[in-house]
Amino acid sequence: MMTRTTHTDVQHADVRHPEPAPSGRRPAPAARVRPWLVRLLVALLLAQTALAAVTAAVQQTPTVDEPVYVATAADYLHEHRIRYNPEHPPLGKLVVAVGVALADPHVDPRFTGDQTAAGRHLLYESGNDPWRLMLWARLPVIVLTLLFGLVVFAFARDLAGPVPALAALALYAFSPDVIAHGSLATLDVPTAGFLLTSAWLLWRARRSQRARLYLPLAGAALGAALATKMSALPAVPVYVALAAWSVGPRKARRALAAAAGVAVTAVAVVWVTYLVVDPRLRWDPRQTHVPAVHGLRGLLVRLLPLPEAYRDGMRMQFGLENQSWSGFLFGHVYSGSRWYYLPVALVVKTPLGMLALWAAGAVALVAVRRLRPAAPYVLVPAAVLLASAMTGSRNFGTRYAVFLPMFLAVAGGCVLAVRRRWRRAVTWALVAFVAVSSLRTFPFYLPYSNEAFGGPAKTHLRLHDSNVDWGQDLGRLAVRLHGRYAGERIWLVYKGSGVPSWYGIHSSDPRRAPLRTVHGVVAVSDSAAARARGRLARLIRSSHEVDEVGHSITIYQR
Repeated sequence: MMTRTTHTDVQHADVRHPEPAPSGRRPAPAARVRPWLVRLLVALLLAQTALAAVTAAVQQTPTVDEPVYVATAADYLHEHRIRYNPEHPPLGKLVVAVGVALADPHVDPRFTGDQTAAGRHLLYESGNDPWRLMLWARLPVIVLTLLFGLVVFAFARDLAGPVPALAALALYAFSPDVIAHGSLATLDVPTAGFLLTSAWLLWRARRSQRARLYLPLAGAALGAALATKMSALPAVPVYVALAAWSVGPRKARRALAAAAGVAVTAVAVVWVTYLVVDPRLRWDPRQTHVPAVHGLRGLLVRLLPLPEAYRDGMRMQFGLENQSWSGFLFGHVYSGSRWYYLPVALVVKTPLGMLALWAAGAVALVAVRRLRPAAPYVLVPAAVLLASAMTGSRNFGTRYAVFLPMFLAVAGGCVLAVRRRWRRAVTWALVAFVAVSSLRTFPFYLPYSNEAFGGPAKTHLRLHDSNVDWGQDLGRLAVRLHGRYAGERIWLVYKGSGVPSWYGIHSSDPRRAPLRTVHGVVAVSDSAAARARGRLARLIRSSHEVDEVGHSITIYQR
C-alpha cells in the first residue's frame, strides 16, 4: 500500500536530518533527548533570565535614556502625537507604553518642556512613584527579551538540533549584556531581537515549502526593527538580498519578487507604527532642531519612502554623528571616536567562555558542510551591523552591539554539530563557565566585565557610561548613605537622570564649592571620575576611597 508524503513531512525531514558527510563517512549520531526534558530546560533557562532581569529592574533607578522613553510613551498614550524623541521611531516606545498604560501614571497635559524635562516631570514632579512606574515600563521589554530567547533556541534547533539549541539558549540566557539591557525600558534589545527574528524567518523560508508564509513575516520583523531604532537601517540591503537568496538564485523572477515583498512589508510596518501613534501623521519639524543633511546622506534621506517624521529623525541622528563626543578606554580620555572601541569593549564585557564559543561557532558555520548554507543568515547580518556600529561617533557602550550575543549564541550552539570527540565536553564546560561568570555578577549586570579584566569591580578602570555607570544605582546609594553614613555631610557628583532628593539624598555639588570647604562623604559616579579634570580631579586625589555602590559609584571620605 502506497503512502502519501506531505509537505510537512518533507520539511521535517529536511530540517532534522543532516546531509550525507563527504568521502562516504557517516555523520556523527545526533544526541537524543526527550522532548519533555528539552522543554523543561528551556523553561529553566528562561526562568533564570526572567529572575535576573526582574531583580535588576526592581533595584535600579532610571538610567540616562529611560525617562525620555517613558515620557514619550506616556505622551503617545495621552496626546497621540509624535512630539518627544523624534530621533527614534515609535515602536520601541509603544512597547514601553504597554507597561506605562498598566501603571496608569498621572500625566500633566499642561507641561511644555523638552523631552528631558518631560521625563523628570513625569517621574518626580507629577505625584507618581518612579519605582513603580519604571518597573511597569521595563516589564514589556523583559517579556520581549524572553521571547527572543525562544527565537535563539528555534534558530539553533533548525540548524543543528535540540541539544545545540539548548547550548545556544544557555549562551543567550546567561549573557550579562542581554540581561542588563533587556531589563531596561530602552530600545537596543528590541531592535536586535527583531533583526534576529527576521534572519531566522528568512532561513525558514529557504528551508521550507511555505516560503510565502515566512517571507512576509520576515519583512514584518525587519520593519519592526526599523520602526524601533534607525541603527537597523544598514541591515536592510543584507536582508533584502537574503530574501532573494532564500527563494533561489536560479529563480530570478521569484527572487526579485521575494526581495521586493520583504522590503515593501518592512516599509509598511514602519508606516503602520507611526499611524498607530497618530492616524493624522501630524509632525511639525519646527518643534525641534532638525539639521540640514547634504550629499549622499541627504539624498538617501530624501529618497526613502518613509514618513516625514522618520526622515527628520534620520537627519537628527546624522547631526548627532557629526558632533565630537568624548570617550574613555583603558584609562585614556579622548575626543572623537575610535574604530576599535566596540571590539575592545566586547572583549572586556563578554564572558570568556562565550567569546571562545562565539569564535568556534563562527568557524563551525563556515567549515561544516551542512551548516555552511546558514552562515549568511547568522554571520553576515552580525558582521554588517558591527561594522556599521564601529563607524559611529558615540563610544558609549556595548549596547550598540547587543545583537552579537543573540546572533553568535546561535553560532555558538552549532559547535556541537562538529564531528569531534571533544566537542560535547568542551562545549558544555565553556557553557558552565559562562553561567558561573554570569551568576557571580548578579544583580550587577550593567558593570559586568570578565575575569581576565578583574570582574565588575574593575570595569570602571577601563570603560565608562552604559558599560558601567548609567545612573542606575542612585537608589542603592541612598540606602548606603542612610545606613552607614547617617548624619554626615554629603557631597555628590552624580551622572544620571534620577533626582537625588526624591530618594532622600540631600547633598551639595563639590565642584561648586571651594575645595577647602569640602569635608565629609563625597560620592562620585565612576563615569564622572573617569573623566575628572581640574577641581574634581584634585578633590578625588585628596580624598580617601572608603566604599563603592553597585560597582558604579565610589564613596570617598574627606
